[in-house]
Amino acid sequence: MLGDMAPGFSQLIGSLDGRGRGPLYQKLQQAIREAIQNRVLSPDEALPPERDLAEEFKVSRITIRKALDGLVSEGLLTRRQGAGTFVAARVEKSFSKLSSFTEDMISRGRTPRSEWLKKAEGAVTPEESMVLGSSPGTPVYRFHRIRYADDLPMALEYSTVPAFSLPSVEAVGASLYEALAAAGHRPARALQRLRAVLFTAEQAELLGVKPGDPGLLIERRGFLKDGRAVEFTQSYYRGDAYDFVAELNTLAS
Repeated sequence: MLGDMAPGFSQLIGSLDGRGRGPLYQKLQQAIREAIQNRVLSPDEALPPERDLAEEFKVSRITIRKALDGLVSEGLLTRRQGAGTFVAARVEKSFSKLSSFTEDMISRGRTPRSEWLKKAEGAVTPEESMVLGSSPGTPVYRFHRIRYADDLPMALEYSTVPAFSLPSVEAVGASLYEALAAAGHRPARALQRLRAVLFTAEQAELLGVKPGDPGLLIERRGFLKDGRAVEFTQSYYRGDAYDFVAELNTLAS
């Protein structure tokens, strides 16, 4: 475990020198983040105690705590009461950050891929029309797929976007958000709704779980800066492999 090899931790993740002019805590965050992305640090491995890190990097414990707090809020690290700080094993998704599945997995050192179930062009359905604010008959593109992380099926994703947002249905490769960004139509904000579900037999077969197993459904509506809806996505996540986190701040009175 890494906690038993604190003196070599700086050699493991690299020096903080040459990482720009930012604050020390940001340099340490960058070093640990890159070590996770490059799989130098593996899921569920323990970090050395904060006291040891402070001594090794010759910084204050406040600096160490601030760096680790930021990585915990990103979902890259997790704290266990009485045990210490660990590289997150389960995937933790920040519910307050608008990012794609591909971006989330890469940032956590996981390898994302998709298995396409459907790529199609059609006319907007009544439900899609209400969500997207589109007129009946408006052309849309639909993308249905299984999302994987390190070959583990993590989620079923059903996305609908108005046809104006992409040059063609084949414009989407590994990432829908990359394709939307390339077309100048990546969402600038989104509304998300989370609720618990039980997987149907069909969903369970696709995800490699049992019918009736618990899951999480995220419904997301993405909007452009001008207010137009550009995305309607329903994502069914495995409850045994995915956690959602959100940072809450006290409002000033």
